[in-house]
Parts: sequence; C-alpha cells; structure tokens
Amino acid sequence: MGSEKPKYRRVLLKLSGEALAGDSRFGLNFDVLNSICDVLKKCVEAGVELGIVVGGGNFWRGLKDGGNMERSRADHMGMMATVMNALALADVLEHHGVPVRVQTALEIRAVAEPYIRLKAIKHLERGRVVIFGCGTGCPYFSTDTAAVLRAAEIDADVILLAKNVDGVYSADPNMDPKAIKYDSITYDEVLLRHLSVMDSTATSLSMDNDIPVILFALKDPENIYRAVMGEKVGTLVKQ
Repeated sequence: MGSEKPKYRRVLLKLSGEALAGDSRFGLNFDVLNSICDVLKKCVEAGVELGIVVGGGNFWRGLKDGGNMERSRADHMGMMATVMNALALADVLEHHGVPVRVQTALEIRAVAEPYIRLKAIKHLERGRVVIFGCGTGCPYFSTDTAAVLRAAEIDADVILLAKNVDGVYSADPNMDPKAIKYDSITYDEVLLRHLSVMDSTATSLSMDNDIPVILFALKDPENIYRAVMGEKVGTLVKQ
C-alpha cells in the first residue's frame, strides 16, 4: 500500500442494511458486498483495525415493518436481520482473504461468538475484522446507537457512517434544492437543528464520549478508504 499511513488506527464502520441491498433495497446484492469488501481489504492491509456494525433494514425495520407488533418483539426480529447481514459480509470478506470474526449481542453460539469486549479487542489487535451483530442486544435502541456503543467500548478513533447520502445537510436535499451541505458540524448543532445524522440517542452518546463521526455516501465504497486515510469526504461531526 506504499508509504501511506492511515489517519485513524482503530475504526468503527457502520453499514446500513439498505446499503447492502443496492438498488433493490431488499435482500443482499453481492456485487455491492464484493465492492465494499475490496475496499475493506485495502484498509486492513494499510494497518487499520476494523470493527463493523451492520444494520438490518434490508430484511426488517423494526416497528416500520412490524405494524401493531409489540415493540420489543419487532426490535428483536430486527436484531436477527442484522445477523444475516453479518454472516454474509463475513463470508465475502473471507473470500477476499480477510480474517474475520462475527460477534453477536444475543447469544447464537452455533453461528457466532457472543460479544465479549476484551475478546473483540484481541481480535482487532491480531488483524481480524470484527463484525458486531444484533445491535446493542436491547430493544428501543437503533443500530446507530450500537455503533457508537461498540466504538466507545473498543476505544475507536472514529466512527464511519456509510449511508445513502453524501453528508449532513441543513435540510433534506431531495426536498429542498437550497439545502446546504456541511463540511463539518458540532454535535450540539446536530441536536439543536434536529439534523438527520443519527438518532438523538446515538448522537448524544457520541458527544458524551467525544468520538468524531464521519458521514459519507457508500455509493462509492472507496470513500471508506479515503476517510480512514484522512482525505476529506462527507461531513465530519465533532465537539
């Protein structure tokens, strides 16, 4: 990888489930998965320790899909959806020659390790990618909140939010042509203006633990590598 050194040593990447579905927005698009894993391999080879939290919205989106279901049950179904994504991502990474472990917040010992913080850190130190499934393991918390929680627990230098939008805007750019994209913004401003970066729980947790967040578009997976190398992509959210 030349003499380039990554700006961030330990990174928590959040991948939305919808992003893994590509244009179909449901299920898994293996062309998309392969293109993401090409870049993840490049990050690992550059010396980045990589933890990944995956969403499950390409299979199930909690109450949005659950209708009148009891909230906890609908959320637990969403956690199961993240496990399918975690296993698929792990399989594609292994095909790329990248060592990987899946850990889940709910115990599913037949297919994944239970989440144990010190074990996860040991894997990272040994150059393995760790994929965290089942969100936080608790209902009422989003996978964005899980990403911030895991980032804090593993002492990540940054959280990379790979979304379907290329940064943080003053308004919805699809609705308002005058919406302004920010290069950087503070957590306080995000909360004050109710901007759609993460939900307020995730944003507050990020702020309380002083972990910077970079939000960018996953449409070009190379953005992941650019972000870890310190290039300007998307929007930086910080104190």
